[in-house]
Formats: sequence, structure tokens, C-alpha cells
Amino acid sequence: MPSLIIQHGASPHGYLLRPSAAVALEKADLVFWVTEGLTPWLKSRLETLAGKAHVIKLMEVDGAVRLSFRQGATFANHDDHQSYDEHKDYVDPHGWLDPENGKIWLDVIASELSEIDPANAGIYAQNAAVGKAEISEVAAQIDSTLASVRGVNFIVFHDAYQYFEKRFGISASGSISLGDASAPSPARVAKIRAKVAELGISCVFSEPQYSPGLVTSVVGDADIRRGTIDSLGAELELGIAFYTKLLESIAKEIAACGKDLVMADVAQVLVYNV
Repeated sequence: MPSLIIQHGASPHGYLLRPSAAVALEKADLVFWVTEGLTPWLKSRLETLAGKAHVIKLMEVDGAVRLSFRQGATFANHDDHQSYDEHKDYVDPHGWLDPENGKIWLDVIASELSEIDPANAGIYAQNAAVGKAEISEVAAQIDSTLASVRGVNFIVFHDAYQYFEKRFGISASGSISLGDASAPSPARVAKIRAKVAELGISCVFSEPQYSPGLVTSVVGDADIRRGTIDSLGAELELGIAFYTKLLESIAKEIAACGKDLVMADVAQVLVYNV
């Protein structure tokens, strides 16, 4: 039976392992985790508690898309050609937000489960194939959903979304917090404020796990639309459709903010023409 090491909805960056999760690790034959960049505290726990388990680091499997962390509050120092292989110490661990990684990982998971449970290998392969088809279908829908809002300037709470952005042709103008969601420095907040003014930022997105006060500290009383996106799906129900619903929820929130802006621009044009 599968077990979740991190409670649903909790931030993975800093987490106190529950006794029940420690027991699950001790009993595990197979452990899948993203990478220590997402859960730095888990590496030592795996070494001490899951010694007999086969451990798979998903960000390092063959074919996975890997990107380096963007640098600076407004990503001004980020080189789009930087890759994980060139900057291994700065890998962005939020790779599940690229649906192509999701499909690759499904195959890896099915293969590993088949190794320890060969009697059900056919079921694992079939489930992976169905899952990949569902991901491809949702990705196509998301691409269409975001088509009308590409070019809208927005800021995210923490730098967790570049895999999603690159896959679907959108781009955040900056993030309030770092990729590990640590509190931003005053200098970082000042840079974000300047970028908001410079670009006329249209939307700012918070996340349900973190204090909305940080968003307010950046945008103040500015007339900027606010939304909530969540890289973890904290408010989604766990189940077989969780992953695709997670991707859909991010796209819908970004599209909703952008759609409001597009409609406002249309209304202004109509008023001007009248």
C-alpha cells in the first residue's frame, strides 16, 4: 500500500516528520521523492530509516526536464539557456509542474512497481498509459485556455512555476519569495515593488500555505488583481485525478486574472470609440 510521507497540503520545504511516516519509511520497499532541493530534511531520514528500500529521485531520472533556479527577484539575471546540467547546484525542484515530466515519471513509477510486483506489471503499464493520455489531453486544454492571456504581466508568491510557464508559453515577471518560499529580504521586496511600477503589473498571485501579508507588503493599495495559485494542490481532493486537476487549477486562475484584464481593455476601447 502506498503512503504519503508529507501530509497533504503541508509545505515540503520544511516539515516535521510524523512518527507514522517514519514507520512507513522503515517498512518501505520503494520510495519515490522529487529531490533534496524540495525536501532537504528528507535525505538524512531516507538514509537512516529507509535503508532497505529502493529510492528513486524523480528529478534525476532519464529524460526528465531540469531547469536551474532563476536568479534575482525579477529574474533579470536568468539566462534562458541555463540548464540543470550546467548548474547542478541550483536545480529548480518544482519539476512536476511540467506535464512532460509527469508523463516520464509515470513510466518510471510503473517500471519500478513492476520490478517488485511482477505479477501486476501489466496493470501498472496500462495505468501509466491511461494516465499519460489524460495528461496530454489536459495539457492541450491548458494551452488553449492560456492562449488569450499570453503577454499579461504577473508576479507569483514564490518561484515555483517556471516549468509550467515554459511549457505553456507564459512568463512571470518576478517572485516575492525565493524558490524555497523563505521570507524575502527588504531589498528583494524593494525590487519587486519597482518592477510592479515599471511594468504595470496586472496580477499578483499568493498561495494558500503562506501569509497574504507579504503580498500586501509588495503591492500595497495598488490597483492590481489578486489571485491564488498553488503548486501543491493543497485545496484539491486527493485521488486519481489530482495531478491533472492541479495543472488545470493553475491555468484557470492565471486565465481568470488575464481574462478580466482583456475584458477591461475591450471596455476601454469601446468607451473611447463611443
